[in-house]
Amino acid sequence: MYPTTLTQIARANPFSAPLFTLQKVEEPLQSHKGQRSRRLAAAATVDEEVSCEFGSSKYYALCGFGGILSCGLTHTAVVPLDLVKCRLQVNPDKYKSIGNGFAVTVREDGVRGLAKGWAPTFIGYSMQGLCKFGFYEVFKILYSDLLGEENTYLWRTSLYLAASASAEFFADIALAPMEAAKVRIQTQPGYANTLRECAPKMYAEEGLWAFYKGVAPLWMRQIPYTMMKFACFERTVEMLYKYVVPKPRSECTKPEQLVVTFTAGYIAGVFCAIVSHPADSVVSVLNKEKGSTAMQVLKRLGPKGVWKGLIARIIMIGTLTALQWFIYDSVKVYFRLPRPPPPEMPESLKKKLGLTE
Repeated sequence: MYPTTLTQIARANPFSAPLFTLQKVEEPLQSHKGQRSRRLAAAATVDEEVSCEFGSSKYYALCGFGGILSCGLTHTAVVPLDLVKCRLQVNPDKYKSIGNGFAVTVREDGVRGLAKGWAPTFIGYSMQGLCKFGFYEVFKILYSDLLGEENTYLWRTSLYLAASASAEFFADIALAPMEAAKVRIQTQPGYANTLRECAPKMYAEEGLWAFYKGVAPLWMRQIPYTMMKFACFERTVEMLYKYVVPKPRSECTKPEQLVVTFTAGYIAGVFCAIVSHPADSVVSVLNKEKGSTAMQVLKRLGPKGVWKGLIARIIMIGTLTALQWFIYDSVKVYFRLPRPPPPEMPESLKKKLGLTE
């Protein structure tokens, strides 16, 4: 029997690592078609009819498709705000505020000028979404299998962090070329107006390096952002169903579940914006200039300069993240993919903690 204090800690502090050591107990494994069942990222509730097996190739492919829609469409929709945010970061003397940034842009380039960079945004973030959401599902299942059922539950926050960081590493490699072109189009007036003009010009001037010199700052920006995005979302959903929603998820309608998804996504998005904004400022300046390094840009911006444009980014990323999770979950609902319920403590762990007879 474990001490009562430790039991209370396990119940009351869901974000900490487990503060106790479990003794190995031999118990029969539950199996399904010869495989051990997964509990944290398990399939949908038993009363749901699903279109494919959890963890199958079809499941991963449709999750990747959901990622393409969720990231590609949402980032393209907020291109005008993103353009103003980038210009605030790289030229704060000219663009004083969000409102002033919009006014100056429309005055100089017309309304169409607000759409500059939409093509690399759509292509780049579609590729990023494919890798981000698709690989997150892959790594979450992989790491869950390595940990085992009980440790998966105990260390679920760490699992979300590790799976999302692993997925974002590859997602940023896919995003980097289009992100470089997008920033160049948006922040260098007269350089190029379209992706077809920009890409050949960048290659002629700096070679392939022009498209990947921002990948390290992208990792600095996007990996913390994605870790927060997925871990905060997963835990917020869990908390909302536990403390806010007056009935279990299994009794909620699909629209009610999607409202919870949107709410948790927006909360996660606010934290994402704050965590990743300094690196975002560095990326914007780095892709505008030739020959600069991330450390040089960081020193020049200083502690105050890296936070320029934060309000615009909070508005953009909060809305963006909420819509991304809403679209991604809607795709899962539409294609009847397995959707895991909020994680519950395994019965074997309850016995070890003395929570059951």
